Amino acid sequence: MKQVDVMGVRVEMPTNNPIVLLRERDGERHVPIWIGAPEATAIAYAQQGVTPPRPLTHDLLVDLVNRLGHSLTEVRITKMEDQIFYATLVIDGTTEISSRSSDAIAVALRAQVPIMVAEGILDEVGVVVPVEEEDEVEKFREFLDQVSAEDFEAPPGEGGETPRED
Repeated sequence: MKQVDVMGVRVEMPTNNPIVLLRERDGERHVPIWIGAPEATAIAYAQQGVTPPRPLTHDLLVDLVNRLGHSLTEVRITKMEDQIFYATLVIDGTTEISSRSSDAIAVALRAQVPIMVAEGILDEVGVVVPVEEEDEVEKFREFLDQVSAEDFEAPPGEGGETPRED
C-alpha cells in the first residue's frame, strides 16, 4: 500500500463526468477515479473546508464512529475489477468495512486520515505526469482564479474586434 494525496476533483470533457485525481505521496503516479456528481461535491466540500449547516452523510459517518468511541484509522483502495475501484474503511486499526472508493475518500478527508492505494492499482492504472506539466497546469489554474470576463473586453473606442487569421 502506498499513501496518496487527493489532488482534486476535475470534470472529464466532453462527457462531463467527474474524476477524483489521486497522486502517490512518494512518487509521480496519478490515479484517476471516475465518480458520481454527489461524491464529487462531497470531496470538493471537504477539500475546501466547507462546513454545511447540517451534517452531510460523510460528516455523519465520521461523527457516528467517533461518538461510539472508535476512530477511523485510514482508508484503503484495495482493488479494481472491471474498471470499478473497491475500498475499505479501517476502524481502530483492525476492523475493515467495505466502501465505495469515492465515499471512502470523502470520509478520509473529513476525518483527516491517510488514504492508501494498493501497489497493484498504481502499477495498473497509475499515470506519470511530468513535473513541468504539473507546474504549468497549476500556473494556469492560478491564472484562471484571478482573471475575470472583464479582463478580455476591449477598452472603450477600440471596437472589441479580434483580427482574423486566414
